[in-house]
Amino acid sequence: MKKLTAVLGTGLTALAGSSVIRAWNYKPIPMEKADIEDYPVDVDKVLKHLAGAIQCKTISTEDDLTTDWSEFDKFHDFLDDAFPLIAKNCEKEIAGKASLIYRWPGKDPALEPMAFLSHQDVVPVAEGTEQDWDYDPWEGHCDGTYLYGRGALDMKNHLICVMEAVESLMEQGFQPDRDVYLLFGHNEEMISATCNGAQEIADTLKARGIRLDSTLDEGGAVLKVQVPLVIDTRLSAIGIGEKGQVNMKITLNTKGGHSSVAPFHSGMNDLADTIKDLEKHQFESRWLPFMSELVDRVARYGSLPVRAILVNFPVLRPLVQFVMTKIPEAASLVRTVYSVTMAEGSMQPNVLPQRPSITVNFRPLKGDSIDDCERHVREIIRYPDFELERWNEKEATELCSTSSRAYKAIEQVQAGMYPGHVAVIPYLVMGGTDSWHYADICDNCLRYAPFNVSPALLKTTHGTNERIPVDCIQDAVIFFREYCKLVSARD
Repeated sequence: MKKLTAVLGTGLTALAGSSVIRAWNYKPIPMEKADIEDYPVDVDKVLKHLAGAIQCKTISTEDDLTTDWSEFDKFHDFLDDAFPLIAKNCEKEIAGKASLIYRWPGKDPALEPMAFLSHQDVVPVAEGTEQDWDYDPWEGHCDGTYLYGRGALDMKNHLICVMEAVESLMEQGFQPDRDVYLLFGHNEEMISATCNGAQEIADTLKARGIRLDSTLDEGGAVLKVQVPLVIDTRLSAIGIGEKGQVNMKITLNTKGGHSSVAPFHSGMNDLADTIKDLEKHQFESRWLPFMSELVDRVARYGSLPVRAILVNFPVLRPLVQFVMTKIPEAASLVRTVYSVTMAEGSMQPNVLPQRPSITVNFRPLKGDSIDDCERHVREIIRYPDFELERWNEKEATELCSTSSRAYKAIEQVQAGMYPGHVAVIPYLVMGGTDSWHYADICDNCLRYAPFNVSPALLKTTHGTNERIPVDCIQDAVIFFREYCKLVSARD
């Protein structure tokens, strides 16, 4: 027994020693660095242009008849005035009602073009909340630390910084090898719009036989992650795809009547059972391949104790996957999720509902189709007499390769801007972007906004006091400049 104990002790000691050595060597993978040009960004000018963009109330609506198209005309005129070289050197046209197509001709028309995507529209300021803002939401006020206004984060900041980058390259006489497109939709915020601006742009390009080398849209972000004794670095999360979406309305057919003759169980009770059954029976989790790369890239920037654990991640993955399903934000990365968002009973308090209903919003993970979501619902509902209606259907997108030229360009630029202090990771976008509409003409639809904004500040998007930090503007313009130079170059 003593001999066995000694052998086991020796083996465990050797294993522990091996883990420490492996953890010590488990460090960031060196990334190729782009040579970042020392370009002086005129931040005050960028802020002035962003304020001017915010002052154009480009609010999209479900019904085109209620959209104030004069604000979009005003915005188009503003862009022409603010960026004269783009107006001079680019071919410009309107797609659909107000979407913009700019084409900057490259040296070789045989090369597939690259594209920057953005959307012009913003959501309205909720009625009754205007006074809650520190400054007028349509003024674009800058207090020296933040610039406030609707669209400051979603996404006139992105659009303006792209324009600033391209304008500055033109000022220097730069000409891309391949065509560069600036494609700005007009109603990205309207999920159920019958005529989507981005789709109309994509259809226009497709009809001309144009296939894009890559697109870059909103989606991922730069996050400064500081957890004492755990990790201290920047995370540049690149959206390589996005989840799908569908709404389903489930209506139960039940006995109505007068509430004075109350049954033991009303239709609302059956509806409550349905809600509980749906919440109890979630989709199984799945580990998509990009998740291993995500965890590996982040882990390599962790402290030594963290690396000592995660160097053994292949063994720990089932446990990590299980834990992620218990955290709502993390669960969205590993399974199809859904939420009951609306409920309806009867029209009067003394009437028993005959057709109570709920609306469920699904976000399918790649590998689960919308039809799979419907089958899931039908298998769960215990009451046989029900109706199901679905709308706003959008399947999950294909996932882009992390070895494409465009993806590698983001890595190179970020490594050049923040040498040794940035982890570039693939990411899955939970919401929706205009990129989805370009899938037929582009395999590399990337989603990345190079703005260093805290998670707390991101929550102001679509909300009160939406604002962007002044100190993230310069890096964003530099990123777009360098990314454009790399991706527009010949292979």
